[in-house]
Amino acid sequence: MTVQDSGKVALITGASRGIGYGIAEAFVARGDRVVITGRGEDALKEAVETLGADRAVGIAGKAHDEAHQAAAVAAAMEAFGRVDYLINNAGTNPVFGPMAELDLNVARKVYETNVISALGFAQQTWKAWQRENGGAIVNIASVAGVSASPFIGAYGMSKAAMVNLTLQLAHEFAPVVRVNAIAPAVVKTKFAEALYEGREAEAAAAYPLGRLGVPQDIGGAAAFLTSAQSDWVTGQTLVVDGGIFLNAGVA
Repeated sequence: MTVQDSGKVALITGASRGIGYGIAEAFVARGDRVVITGRGEDALKEAVETLGADRAVGIAGKAHDEAHQAAAVAAAMEAFGRVDYLINNAGTNPVFGPMAELDLNVARKVYETNVISALGFAQQTWKAWQRENGGAIVNIASVAGVSASPFIGAYGMSKAAMVNLTLQLAHEFAPVVRVNAIAPAVVKTKFAEALYEGREAEAAAAYPLGRLGVPQDIGGAAAFLTSAQSDWVTGQTLVVDGGIFLNAGVA
């Protein structure tokens, strides 16, 4: 089936695999063109080939590098002439343990990669296209950012900041750009393997919907938040969690 070109372009960070790639798939399927970023040249090349070289461009680099941020936006403008949607998905979680023993330098790295990079990309896309032409931004947060998350506290702290960054940008960029966030629970990706590897059935049993998430679940949510169906939605965090928060009530 031939997909009609939407004429829209999305910049998706951290999209050579996992959630970011799932979002890229959803956008290409509806007719968008995409610019995807990631740290590995080979993984990006493979992702572009799968998505379609006529629909996707890959730019390798580190998300927190301002030169990389500028290069990714410039590549989108050069290849496609616009950047309608920004999906801030790139993130890191290099530490697992209690906050009382958290290396502060690691905390700084997590915050720099997960939050400051998102702000940098938002500034770049705002100046290059969205300020004059409108669009939408979706920040990938986490349920760890809206609840206590033992042993991944640094990650949760950074994702809580992403939720607030969403509010700040939604207020400042209105009415021309809508800014929302998605807060997934555990999604089956290499990034989250430590949370379910070797015990997937046990982990999934805690979810009322009976399974862990998959990247396509987040792709669908991102597609909604960048569609005309969400034109009156901004400053919101959409929790996509298989119902896991339903278990937080008092029995």
